Amino acid sequence: MRSFKNLGLFVFGLLLLLYFGVCCNGDSENMVAPMEKNEINALYSAIQGFVGKWWNGSDLYPDPCGWTPIQGVSCDLFDGFWYVTDLNIGPIHDNSLSCAPNVEFSPNLFTLKHLKSLSFFNCFVSQHHHPISTPTESWEFLANSLESLEFRSNPGLIGQIPTTFGRLKKLRSLVLVENGLSGELPTNLGNLVNLRRLVVTGNKLSGKILDSFGGFSQLLICDLSRNSLSGFLPSALFGGLVSLLKLDLSNNKLEGKIPEEVAKLKNLTLLDLSNNKLSGGLTKSIQEMTSLEELVLSKNSIGGDMEILDWHNLRKLTVLDLSNMNLTGGIPESIADLKRLRFLGFNDNKLKGYVPKSLANLANVSAIYLYGNNLTGELQFSELFYGKMGRRFGAWDNPNLCYPFSLMSTSYVPFGVKPCEQEVNFVKGANLAKSKLVNGNVIQNSHSMASLNYDGIWRSFLVELFMVILLMSFCP
Repeated sequence: MRSFKNLGLFVFGLLLLLYFGVCCNGDSENMVAPMEKNEINALYSAIQGFVGKWWNGSDLYPDPCGWTPIQGVSCDLFDGFWYVTDLNIGPIHDNSLSCAPNVEFSPNLFTLKHLKSLSFFNCFVSQHHHPISTPTESWEFLANSLESLEFRSNPGLIGQIPTTFGRLKKLRSLVLVENGLSGELPTNLGNLVNLRRLVVTGNKLSGKILDSFGGFSQLLICDLSRNSLSGFLPSALFGGLVSLLKLDLSNNKLEGKIPEEVAKLKNLTLLDLSNNKLSGGLTKSIQEMTSLEELVLSKNSIGGDMEILDWHNLRKLTVLDLSNMNLTGGIPESIADLKRLRFLGFNDNKLKGYVPKSLANLANVSAIYLYGNNLTGELQFSELFYGKMGRRFGAWDNPNLCYPFSLMSTSYVPFGVKPCEQEVNFVKGANLAKSKLVNGNVIQNSHSMASLNYDGIWRSFLVELFMVILLMSFCP
């Protein structure tokens, strides 16, 4: 027992010696990794260029990768030293680094040799007073490390997308959202073969979508919406993006037909081509996209008949928006097979025929819009259906569409749709008269009026016949 006590005292004393030896020698840096002087100075200079000259990093954050971390800055160890790996500029959080009115890209930014992620949010805010362009050079110095580059909500960021972005060979995510960028897409962006996400939306870009984008075989998300891109949809784009999950090209000026190669996007869950100038009818290749969950083609003059597609193949669809497309024909019965559907938009087309009553079997649907067509006949939905949907069932502006007269006495009728004409029976003597009741007014049918006057007409005929016979008897 005494030997165990002696051993414990020995270990405790050894720990004390180590502690006081380190502290007394003032060599505490041996217990934590240091940060290279060039690296820390480059970080201070880069941040100061964005937030202003007043910012003194060495006083405020003497150990930015240690006990005085900077909001928006992350570090990692390489060869025993701390290096900056993530730099986020802009008011993402309450204590984030906010940009000054006069910002500048410090050359030292491009000397952060282990930088993996660089993000600017709401930093370049004025396109009139202090606009700024993205540097066209030096991005190649980050080619061996940078994996994510983002510029979000920077209306004061103007000019073209630098061609030097195409040298960032390790880039996996390029996000340029709601900036003031203009010009065409650089051709050498096609060199970024490791991209998983390409989001260039809400800018002022023009020109064509590049065929070289079809080489993004690992791309998962492609969003080029809300620009002014024009020209035809390149077949190579659809043929090469075999891993793609989401494709959004909406709100541009694209034209022509939807390529048949769209069928090769077997993993695609979202396809949004709305608000363009597409035409040429629906392609049957769409029915082969069996992973689709959202299909939005609205606000195009595509035209054609919906019934050419086998809609039951697209059983994963939750959103189907084919509104304002100049479509003709009827509503396919197979739409009712899309049991996961939550939104159905067929409004503002030239559809005709009856509305399938099987649409009521779509248990998950929360909105059905059929207004602005030439649909006819009587709606066959229940009061319970109209109560559930309310105005989210839109069938107005179909002149020859009506709902059953019997629903007039209930609280739930389809908004903007008239009641159907209703036949009612009146009994007078031994004769049956039929009339139409329209909007509460009785309109007698001519056949019913003839039925009511049948007895009088027959009696008049017999009297006239008797008089003729009587006169003939007096003839010599």
